[in-house]
Amino acid sequence: MTMSQPYDAAAIARALVAIPGGRDAYAEAESRAPQGRHRQPPQAELLRLIGENGFRYFRNESDGEPYAVPENGPAIAVPLRAKAHSASGSLRQHLIRDYLTTYNHPPSQSALADAIAALDALACDAPESQLWLRVAPDPDDPNVTWLDLGRADGQSVRIAPGEWTLTYPDPSTGPVWRRTKLVGRLPLPVSPTGGWRAGMEAFAELLPFTEKTLPLAVAWLLAALRPSIPRPIAYLTGEQGTGKTTSGRMLVGLLDGPRTPLRQAPTNDRDLSVTATAGWTLPFDNLLSIPLKLSEFLSRVVTGSADVSRALYSDNDVSVLAFERPILLTGIDVGALKSDLSERMMPLELRPITKRRTITDLWGGYERAHPEILGAMLDLAALVWAELPQAAADLTHRPRMADFYEILYALDRVTGWSGTSTYDGAQRDLVDAVLDGDPAIVALCTWALGPSFPREGWSGTMTDLHGFLSERVRPGEPFPRTAASLSACLNTAAPSLRQRGIYITRSKSNKNGRKYTITAET
Repeated sequence: MTMSQPYDAAAIARALVAIPGGRDAYAEAESRAPQGRHRQPPQAELLRLIGENGFRYFRNESDGEPYAVPENGPAIAVPLRAKAHSASGSLRQHLIRDYLTTYNHPPSQSALADAIAALDALACDAPESQLWLRVAPDPDDPNVTWLDLGRADGQSVRIAPGEWTLTYPDPSTGPVWRRTKLVGRLPLPVSPTGGWRAGMEAFAELLPFTEKTLPLAVAWLLAALRPSIPRPIAYLTGEQGTGKTTSGRMLVGLLDGPRTPLRQAPTNDRDLSVTATAGWTLPFDNLLSIPLKLSEFLSRVVTGSADVSRALYSDNDVSVLAFERPILLTGIDVGALKSDLSERMMPLELRPITKRRTITDLWGGYERAHPEILGAMLDLAALVWAELPQAAADLTHRPRMADFYEILYALDRVTGWSGTSTYDGAQRDLVDAVLDGDPAIVALCTWALGPSFPREGWSGTMTDLHGFLSERVRPGEPFPRTAASLSACLNTAAPSLRQRGIYITRSKSNKNGRKYTITAET
C-alpha cells in the first residue's frame, strides 16, 4: 500500500470552509452596483459570483440533473436543486455558508433563489459526466477501480493490479462521488502486519462463516469493489441463534460503514427503487417470504435496471432511478423462491456460536479490527485484479453470474482456496431446494424420472399436461389453475429442470394447438 496526495490535503480541508471568490467577488459585484450615496452590492450577483468562482458544473449522465463540484475541494458532487439537507449538502447550503462566513449576515431568500436559478441556467451548457456511489471505475485504466471512504475530505482508495493507494481523486479527471445518508464513513484501511491471511483470521473470528463458506463471503466483498458487474445475492443461513442479523450488519458494514442498517423490504415499487439507489449495498433482514414483485425486483437489481416515473411538478418530464447493487438477505425460505431468483443466489452458512459476547464487546472488537480487515480485503483485491485477466482466459466453465465466477476463480488461484467447487455445489443444492418446493414441479419430476414415463418421451398440449399432473398432486397443495399458468411455471423452471435431466420443447402452433414434448435422461 502506498500513499499519494496529488495536491495538498491541508488545502483541501481548508477549502471546505474557504470562501470561493472572497473579497474579490465582493469588489467585482460592488463595481457593478448602481452609483449612489450608499453603494450596496446586489446579494444575488454576489452569490452568483461565489457560485461561479468556487464550483465546476456538470450534468449527470444518468438523469441529466445538474451538479457542482468545488474547484479546490474534494471530488464530491453537490446537487443544485436540492433544498433539504443531504450527505454532501446542497449548493444552496454552500452559498449560504460562504456568504455568512464572509459578510457575517445571511443572504435574503429572494437573492438566494435568484442566484440558484442563474447558476442552474448556466449549468444547462455544462458537460455531462458520470456520478459514482461508493465504487467507481478509473477513467483511464479499465483494470483499476476506486473506493470512496465516505470521508469529508474526499480521501479514497485506488485499487490497481498488485497495489492499492490512499489518495484523493482529481476533481477534473478522476471519479466524482455522489453522497447520500447511507454512504457511511469508513476507517482508513491498514495492511495487516501478518499480510492478508492475518486480516482474514480477524474476519473469520468476528463473522462465524464455515470454512467452506468463507471464500464465498470474501469473493462477494471483492465483487462489490468492482462497479457495473452482476453479483449473486448473498443470503445468510444457519441454525437459529447463529447471529445472522449481526453478521449481516458486519458484512455490509465493511464496505458501507458500521452504522449501515439492515432493513425491511419496502412494499411499493417507488420505495424499492429509491432504497436501491440511495446506498451501495442493499441489505434486507428477516425475509420470511419473498413475494413475486420483490423477487422480480431483486433479479433486476442484480443485473442492473432502472425505474422511470413522472417527475414531480411536471406533466411530461420523467425521473430516472438506475441501480445495480450487491444484495444481502437474511431469514429467507429457500423452498419458496422462484427458479429465476434462485439461480442468482449464493448461500453463506454460519457456524453455531459456542461462546457468546456482549454487544459492546462484539462491536468494540469489530471497530478495532475494521481498518486491518478492510486493508486485508484491499490487499486481496489488488492481487485478484492482477490475476483476473489470466484466470478469465484459463477458465473453461462459467455458470450464471459469470463475472463473479471469474473473480472467485482468480481468488482461488491467489489463496489456494476452493471457492468455485463450493459455489458449484451450492448452486446444485439450491436447484433441488427450489424444485422440491413447487408441487407442480415435484409431480412432473416424479413422473418423468419414474418407471411409468414413456421411454420415447411424452407429447401433448399444455391442457393435456395440466390435467395429467393435477391428478398427481395431493389435495390441498397449490397447483396452477390454468394451462397457461402451468406453462409459465414450467418455462421459469426449465433451466433447473435441465439440470435434473428433464427437457421440455414446444412446437409451432397449428390447427390442433401447440404441442409440447417432454424427454428425460434416466
